[in-house]
Amino acid sequence: MKTKKILSPACCLGLACIMLFFPGCQPRQEKTQEEGAKSKLKGTISISGAFALYPMTVKWAEMFMNLNPKVRIDISAGGAGKGMTDALSGMVDLGMFSRGVTQAEIDKGAWYIAVVKDAVVPTINAGNPVIQAVKTRGLSREQFMKIYLTQELQSWDIYPDFPTGGRKINVYTRSDACGAAQMWGEYLGKDQESLNGVGVYGDPGMAEAIKNDPVGIGFNNINYAYDMSTRKKYEGLEVVPIDLNANEIIDPEENFYETQDDIITAIKNNLYPSPPARDLYFVSKGKPANEAAVAFLKWILTDGQKIVNESGYVELSGEKIQSELAKL
Repeated sequence: MKTKKILSPACCLGLACIMLFFPGCQPRQEKTQEEGAKSKLKGTISISGAFALYPMTVKWAEMFMNLNPKVRIDISAGGAGKGMTDALSGMVDLGMFSRGVTQAEIDKGAWYIAVVKDAVVPTINAGNPVIQAVKTRGLSREQFMKIYLTQELQSWDIYPDFPTGGRKINVYTRSDACGAAQMWGEYLGKDQESLNGVGVYGDPGMAEAIKNDPVGIGFNNINYAYDMSTRKKYEGLEVVPIDLNANEIIDPEENFYETQDDIITAIKNNLYPSPPARDLYFVSKGKPANEAAVAFLKWILTDGQKIVNESGYVELSGEKIQSELAKL
C-alpha cells in the first residue's frame, strides 16, 4: 500500500529558507511575474452578430480572457445583419459577420477583417422517407433551385425507384437577416430574399425545425449540423450530399459529409463549392479604437488559429493571415 509523506513544520520552514537564499529555485514567483505581465491589458470588448461565428468566438474569448484576466468579452448571437447594424451604430466594438461586406456597407464606414472560414450545408431529417437514396445520390444544384426558387419540386418523389406517395417537401429558410441564407441563396444564383420556405429564426431554430420534421429540408452552418465534441452529425439531422457533377450519384470524390473533419478537409481543399463555403469576419465602424479589441483580433490571427480546426472551422491560409494582420 502506498503511503503519503507529510512534511513536518520544521521541514517546511527549512525549505522556505532554502527558497529564500536561492532565488533561481522560486517557480511560484516566476509564475506570478508572468501572470502580472498578462494582466497589463484591460478593458471590455462587446461583440454581437452571426450565429456562424458565435461558437468559435466563444472559445476564442474564453482563452483570451484566461490569458488576460482584466479583459471582459461580452458576446451575443443574433444574425449577421444584427452584427453589422450594431457595429455601424457603435453599439458593439465588433460585429460577427458571415457574408461578403457590400460596397454600401463600406460606404457607411464598415471596416472588416477575415478571421476563419466555414460553410453552409443543406440538411434534412435523418428519418426522411428517401434518406438512403439522398445519401447515395444526393441532390444537384439544379434540384435545390427547383426546391428553393421555382418550387418545381414539391414532393419527395425525386427518385423514380423510391416512391413516397407524393410526400410533400416542407421547405425552411431563415427569417433573420443572416449570412447562411445569403450564402445559400448565392450558391443558387440569387440571394436570401429569393428563397422560398417557412422562415425560422437562427441556426439553432433551423436545426430544431428539421429535427422535428421528417419531410423538412433546410440549411445550417456546419457547427449546427455537426457536434463539435463527437465530430459526428447531430442526432436527428442528416447532411444532404451535393451532386456536384449532376450525374445522379455521389462519387467518391464528392463523398465528404460523414464527419465534421471530412467536410472541413473538403472546404480547405476547395472540393466543397464557395459559396456556400465562405470567410467569416469581424466588422466595426472604422478600424477598432478599443486597444483590447485590437489585441484580441491580433491574437485570433496568430495563436487563435491553432484551435480553429478542432473547433469545427477551417483556418485561414498563411497568406490570408498576413494580409488581414496588415489591416491592424
